[in-house]
Amino acid sequence: MNLSILLGMIGGWQILIIVLVVLLLFGGKKIPELMRGMGRGVKEFKDGINGEDEKKPAKEEDTK
Repeated sequence: MNLSILLGMIGGWQILIIVLVVLLLFGGKKIPELMRGMGRGVKEFKDGINGEDEKKPAKEEDTK
C-alpha cells in the first residue's frame, strides 16, 4: 500500500486518539524526556551525515 494514501486517511480524530494512547502509555511527565532524547538522536544523526564527527567544545552549562 502506498504511504501517501495511508497518510491521507489520517484525520483529526485519529490524531487525537493517537495522542491520548501515547499519554496513557507514557504519562505526561515522561513524554518531554522522550522527545528530548529523540531530538538529540536526530541531531547526532545529522551531524554524522554532515561529517561533523569531531567532539565539540563543552558548553559553559555542561562544565558547571
